[in-house]
Amino acid sequence: MIRTKAFLARSVGRLSRATGRGGGTTLPGRVLLKLDSDAISKLGSRLTGGVTLISATNGKTTTASMLATILAGAGREPVHNRAGSNMTWGVATALLEQKGSEGLFEVDEAWLPEVADRLRPRTILLGNLFRDQLDRYGETEALADAWAELASRLAGETGFVLNADDPLVADIGKTSGPGTVFFGIDDESQALPELQHAHDAKLCRVCGHELTYDRAFVGHLGHYHCEHCGMRRPNPDITATAITLNGMNGLTATVNSPEGEARLELPLPGLYNLYNALGAIATARELGVSVAEAVASLAGMKAVFGRVERIEIDDVSLSILLIKNPAGANEVIRTLALEPAPIDLWIALNDRIADGRDVSWIWDADFEMLADRVGSVTCTGTRASEMALRLKYAGWPVENVIVEEDAEAALDRALSGAGGKLFALPTYTALLDLRNLLAERGDTERYWEG
Repeated sequence: MIRTKAFLARSVGRLSRATGRGGGTTLPGRVLLKLDSDAISKLGSRLTGGVTLISATNGKTTTASMLATILAGAGREPVHNRAGSNMTWGVATALLEQKGSEGLFEVDEAWLPEVADRLRPRTILLGNLFRDQLDRYGETEALADAWAELASRLAGETGFVLNADDPLVADIGKTSGPGTVFFGIDDESQALPELQHAHDAKLCRVCGHELTYDRAFVGHLGHYHCEHCGMRRPNPDITATAITLNGMNGLTATVNSPEGEARLELPLPGLYNLYNALGAIATARELGVSVAEAVASLAGMKAVFGRVERIEIDDVSLSILLIKNPAGANEVIRTLALEPAPIDLWIALNDRIADGRDVSWIWDADFEMLADRVGSVTCTGTRASEMALRLKYAGWPVENVIVEEDAEAALDRALSGAGGKLFALPTYTALLDLRNLLAERGDTERYWEG
């Protein structure tokens, strides 16, 4: 009986949290799937209001939180893996605690086909595909192929919301069936002056020839076409124009849709978060929430765990910005470049399994953009020395860069040297370490138990 197995899994999770051993976001789901490998399908069938899945290399946690915020503004509280555990066991854990009638789950890129096959979602939002953890995912083309195959299987049953500006994602519209919705940016003033080194989609997925980019906004996200076969970026249904970036204070933009124009005031920074917002708005519209309602809800959007999260520590304002691949790191760097100099930084580079063992990606991130703007810099993590070496070659003043492998000592050093603001740039497991450290010191509450 699934009810008995679910009770046992919940009990294990509560016991783990009570004993302080953690695992609150994954252990119950892991136990449940051991007891019943089909538990996700069985529990998901109870979500009579349907299921929405969100996947992307960068931004899926923030996008899911944005959509949850929009739905909450409409009086809807979906079952949601808000802690960001996005593989099958994280989804199973969220389903164990379900109280609502609809589901909203962010899903790891590689696990999306399996989760979608189990939950048969009403809607799938696909945000982007960037080079990330090549030792686990392989090349982006392999993930794009798996997503396209999934879309073909679910065509006519599931509605797809796709980023028109990512050629790897937009191509899925060929197999996702009628009614596919596209979103993108249409403000030429925000284009990069040239294609970044971390540019992952170079070839046309139709004919294999090199793509021509008229403009790019974030990594390879932009306006493109193939001069050989005529393939072009699809016209988006939801677009952003008249964009103003205000550094860490957020951005404003005009959102254009079949419903007309709406002015978005987003308290999160960067074009990457604008893409997240457009995806959430487009998906919300498919779920019955108007664009005007969605935009209004996002004005009160709060930062997600480690994604531009701000914590006050004595007289220092600490901002945490996750970095995990070249494209994401470049957008953080681009945002910081709008901040007044000097910029004080705490950078933590780990190479654990969840980070990806291969950290060579740091050589493709454009740290050079901050070379003449940095103040004090503290490097920590399992690959702290390599991070410091990368900064040296980026032209950062070596006398300002300190290597301290102990995370807490590194944080204390960085806080003591900061001039009122400190920006923390951790990789994924370093983010978890930092957040737990801050909670243990009483600087913030735990984002989740375990």
